[in-house]
Amino acid sequence: MTVAAPSAFSPEVLELSIVMPCLNEARTLGRCIAKAQAFAARHQVHAEIVVADNGSTDGSQEIARALGATVVDVSLRGYGAALRGGIAASRGRYIIMGDADDSYDFGNLQGLLTGLRTGADLVMGNRFAGGIHPGAMPFLHRYLGNPVLSALGRWFFKSPCRDFHCGLRGLSRSAYEAMDLRTTGMEFASEMVVKASLMEMRIVEVPVELHPDGRGRPPHLRTWRDGWRHLRFMLLYSPRWLFLYPGTLLIALGFVSGALLVAGPRQLFGLTFDVHTLVYSTVAIIIGLQILLFGTFARVFAASEGLLPPNAKLDATLKRIPLELALLLGLLLLVIGFAGAIYAVGVWGGHDFGNLDPRQLLRVVIPSALAMGMGVEIIFSALFLSVLAMGRR
Repeated sequence: MTVAAPSAFSPEVLELSIVMPCLNEARTLGRCIAKAQAFAARHQVHAEIVVADNGSTDGSQEIARALGATVVDVSLRGYGAALRGGIAASRGRYIIMGDADDSYDFGNLQGLLTGLRTGADLVMGNRFAGGIHPGAMPFLHRYLGNPVLSALGRWFFKSPCRDFHCGLRGLSRSAYEAMDLRTTGMEFASEMVVKASLMEMRIVEVPVELHPDGRGRPPHLRTWRDGWRHLRFMLLYSPRWLFLYPGTLLIALGFVSGALLVAGPRQLFGLTFDVHTLVYSTVAIIIGLQILLFGTFARVFAASEGLLPPNAKLDATLKRIPLELALLLGLLLLVIGFAGAIYAVGVWGGHDFGNLDPRQLLRVVIPSALAMGMGVEIIFSALFLSVLAMGRR
């Protein structure tokens, strides 16, 4: 990554960096830079304009330099990579970022800057509150993609944002550094809001208008591919919804149905449920336990790598359950399982190892197999968590 043309302002007086990711935006980049410069002059804001170029071949870099903007050549492709490169080269106390396709009005950034000046860590634009001009947003994005993903973001992370993916936003440099953003693609926009929410930063929204872009070519955004990437990212950053709740639900359903069937067959709605259903109940318990353990591994690893903030409740729970106690629990389950297996073999031996009624003996064999399986899972999971904990310390 190379940086050209340093800003005319010194670090002591530079208040704002306006960062524009760019990939072949020659038709609109000049207008965006001119509007940003007019805004800074009109409001007497000491600002720099940073164009994070992601490999343009249409002369975008020359246009930016000719207008006095700082150009940062970012070789790693991706929306997030471009923004990270541009922000790393910028020097303002506050950062405002927006697409260089002229869909956002860089001449009207006062709402974002005011929010930052009054102490907000992250100021999000809200296109639904500010107005979406005809033809500015595809139908699926406006009425399905953005509303659904924004609602999930508020639900998963208790975020106040009603427009999770607005491309015009601002944040303080201290907040950006604390977030330690990692993604390089379109998920960068989601990661910023998710981490700000999880870290309980102050987030505000201001109305912004969305205009039809002036690029004259198809957008880089791909509706279904990038929508799935945003959804996948939010799920991966929400271990509760991805692991905790599904795992707990499976275990609860498995234990309830198993407890009802272990004593004998049950009838419901004219149907008879017997040992076959008991098998599926134990499978649900095993899968649910595995999901919970995977969720614990993921959460501990994510915190150790800085991908997620530490979870005080999880840390306290793990400290209250030392390795030795977890190993004893696993061994106890193994003993119970082997005891059931020995009992089943004894019953079989009492019948000269001949034919038995499988429905009766399976009510012992299946729970004993479940106990052995859970015991093994708990023992090795406890050992693996100890390895992860050593890495964190």
